[in-house]
Amino acid sequence: MSGQTEEMLKTLLARRKPGFALEAPFYTDEDIFNEDMKHIFGQHWIYVAVEPDVAEPGDAIVVNIGKSSVIITRDDDDAIRAFHNVCRHRGARMIPEGKTMIGNIVCPYHSWTYGIDGALKFAEHMGEDFDPKCRGLKKVAVRSVAGLIFICLAENPPEDIEDMARVMEPYLAPHDLKNTRVAFESDLIEKGNWKLTLENNRECYHCGPNHPELTIPLFAYGFGYAPGTLDEDSQRDAQRYAELATTCHARWEGEGLPSREVEHLDDMVTGFRTERLPIDRSGESQTLDTKAACSVPLGDLKDKAIGGLSFWTQPNSWHHFMGDHIVTFAVFPLDASTTLVRTKWLVHKDAVEGVDYDLQRLTEVWQATNQQDADLVEISQQGATDPAFEAGPYSPYTEGLVEKFAAWYIGRMKAALA
Repeated sequence: MSGQTEEMLKTLLARRKPGFALEAPFYTDEDIFNEDMKHIFGQHWIYVAVEPDVAEPGDAIVVNIGKSSVIITRDDDDAIRAFHNVCRHRGARMIPEGKTMIGNIVCPYHSWTYGIDGALKFAEHMGEDFDPKCRGLKKVAVRSVAGLIFICLAENPPEDIEDMARVMEPYLAPHDLKNTRVAFESDLIEKGNWKLTLENNRECYHCGPNHPELTIPLFAYGFGYAPGTLDEDSQRDAQRYAELATTCHARWEGEGLPSREVEHLDDMVTGFRTERLPIDRSGESQTLDTKAACSVPLGDLKDKAIGGLSFWTQPNSWHHFMGDHIVTFAVFPLDASTTLVRTKWLVHKDAVEGVDYDLQRLTEVWQATNQQDADLVEISQQGATDPAFEAGPYSPYTEGLVEKFAAWYIGRMKAALA
């Protein structure tokens, strides 16, 4: 980072006004984007995959985060491992992005060969003094939290992921993610900065006019509202949601399903939030008729009407766990004005498409919602590049969680530059 960029960034961080959107350069400046990749995506735990992506020994998935490429695989001892996708000979990229199966990791350049434990097994013509033990693949920190796979590129990853795991595993365990499979996966390129993608996700102020599919099962009131602005019908709906949340939380907790809100979005390095939210009508699933999309329940869940467990992590994920399926979302910045959103829909591993579920019905709510969000992020990015852009105030009723994301980001960047 040049001295000029450092001074600009420190000035912007110092003058950030709580309760207001970030200034335009945070969304548009390539130098600031590079610092984001270094200090946020290079130093924090990043959600990248699910255990069903590497269900069996030899299964592998390659994920790119900025300039870094990481191989995630399951070894013969059933342990999940992660390595930099860089050959220890002359640095060639070895496996393309995506899922594959490997017996060994073989560099296509000079055939250096590594076991799925990362150890160098074969390197021809290197001489008698060459020690293969010193040329194994570089390890990447990896942690599965109830089947959600996180990696950290830092040499000293934040230790508080263990605190997050301790809280979250009881919430996630009943859905038995490890015994699911990925029924469908979608990569959507959003024409906006990654922070706009996260900010859009952290509020439902925009849901009513923009998400006609999502607001069938999902109550926007669960993310805050201004009581004085509601008409009579909306007031009744808000009251109905509040009563439903209270009774459902008590019932679910009584059934052994942790449900009440836990919120650490801006007071932990590995920030997170969770809450089991009521689903409208039947209460079963985030579908257009709110009924379960898959007839095979997850885990040992007997009650179909268990709402949707919402789980967010800083800086790049959100997830919805229901009784019949799971939807996970990962955000990967591509450049200052482009972001990849990767969505996976998971069902029980024994569920059969066309028999136990219809793929369109399973995915249609979030397919539509993702595209609607991408359109909103795009117009937000366009506005951030306009000379007339000025950071406006957040709603104290509906955008409190956006403020927590912004506060977390500002705090982590300040700590990195201190």
